[in-house]
Amino acid sequence: MRRFGNVPNLEKKYVRRPGVYAILTRGDQILLTYQEEPDFEFQLPGGGVDKGENPIQALHREVLEETGWLISKPRFLGVYKRFVYMPEYSMYAEKVCKIYHAIPSLKTSHTLEKGHSAHIMHSHLATRFLFGGDLHFLESYLENNLN
Repeated sequence: MRRFGNVPNLEKKYVRRPGVYAILTRGDQILLTYQEEPDFEFQLPGGGVDKGENPIQALHREVLEETGWLISKPRFLGVYKRFVYMPEYSMYAEKVCKIYHAIPSLKTSHTLEKGHSAHIMHSHLATRFLFGGDLHFLESYLENNLN
């Protein structure tokens, strides 16, 4: 599995944390999440898979919490991992990130998760705000689907 970001610190114990994230497109527009903490950054909407949840259930829940949108037609694109410190959980995590493509189908509410906001922008502009695995999968998606 491809790794993005930092090399793991061998002196730390990492907890494996599965997550799901979505490239959400409508035409040449993409829906991203802006997260205020722990770092100010744009990212693909998504997050951790809770115990008892399957990845598709988690994807629907996470996108709704972070953007206020319902989604349709999720399609698996790939997976990568990254090693990070998660201050909100006080833990080091080996995040296993499954990436999907889906369609934002209905705006139902404002973002439900504190510190997140939803932003729609041209997909090529979005490539300037993302990094690591998120950027890799968005660029790959755009190369294969919008040309």
